[in-house]
Amino acid sequence: MRRLLFLVTSSSAGGVLLLIAAALGLVIANTPLYHIYEETLEMQLGPLPVHLWINDVLMSIFFLFVGLEVKREMINGELNTNAKRMLPGISALCGLLVPALIYYAINSGNAIDVRGWAIPTATDIAFAIAIVTALGRRVPLAMKSFLTALAVMDDLMAIVVIAIFYTSSIAWLYLVGAAVITGLLIYMNKSGYIRPIPYIVLGIGLWYCVFNSGLHATLAGVILAMTIPFSGIRQGRHVSPIMEWEHALNNWVALLIIPLFGLANTGVSFAAFDVDSLANPVVLGIVLGLFFGKQIGVFGSLFALVKAKVVPMPAQTSWLQVYGIALCCGIGFTMSLFISLLAFTPGMAGAPQELAKVGIFVGSILSGVLGYIVLRLAALKK
Repeated sequence: MRRLLFLVTSSSAGGVLLLIAAALGLVIANTPLYHIYEETLEMQLGPLPVHLWINDVLMSIFFLFVGLEVKREMINGELNTNAKRMLPGISALCGLLVPALIYYAINSGNAIDVRGWAIPTATDIAFAIAIVTALGRRVPLAMKSFLTALAVMDDLMAIVVIAIFYTSSIAWLYLVGAAVITGLLIYMNKSGYIRPIPYIVLGIGLWYCVFNSGLHATLAGVILAMTIPFSGIRQGRHVSPIMEWEHALNNWVALLIIPLFGLANTGVSFAAFDVDSLANPVVLGIVLGLFFGKQIGVFGSLFALVKAKVVPMPAQTSWLQVYGIALCCGIGFTMSLFISLLAFTPGMAGAPQELAKVGIFVGSILSGVLGYIVLRLAALKK
């Protein structure tokens, strides 16, 4: 019982449950249960079908959690100074650009497929941290901090990419409503108001306006997170609302929202796939982007910065360990799947959304398995 409790409360629990949920989604999609799976996701539940409750409502809570984490790290964490932000920031940017360029080079001839250029740019923080956590003291603390900071910066860049490149036509009236609500949230923050209920009520209104504006609804979660106060005074003592919100959401996100998202979006039937499908430009672009693009961008940028003496080599770290961490950054999964849903819609000619999922699976598995092996060998060598 104690082991089960430890698993559920550990930092790797989210990654483990996501892996189980993804595997379950794949199994169901390739059995006679697939039609029940599809009907359940399309079933109307109040104003929205089940898949929108997961991808637009629950994932908005996930992005709220990500936003809180980013803000906390920026104010009082691994990213609280410009010096600390530089190394993970440059590595995250290079880890975004190189995979995107690889995918674009392979798919530039197809106007539909090229929309997926951002899919291999994301790093799944839950999976990456789960692998590093499983290795325990074999991974130096400096590399754990670097990976955490890089993943946070990566999430921030992914949010910007979604906002700029994956926004449909704008409904300006709703956008004005979202701006007014954001102004009220900022006013409450500046006034030192820290009680959660008004923020929650305004946050729901913000989600509704953003959902109907043409921007993706999950951006409402990020905007709300940026307005939650970092610190305040309640009943004569100092408190940190942002930490309280993170603590309240942590288990819901790790143990329910992310696994549910994985289960709902990994149902890919392999009935029509064969070995030749791996050579499809969408699959190839994502696999090569995640596996080679991420390691080239992350490892290459860190190597160049250290050799140019712009930054020091991370403490008690070997180049093999840096390479292992760079490989782990190629685990795209959650965020890559999410971007694939925005880039491609079901029923598109050539089924690019289904092909994208295959590419994400292959690229992420290759990166995760090899990253684990390299980090374990690096520890033995040390």
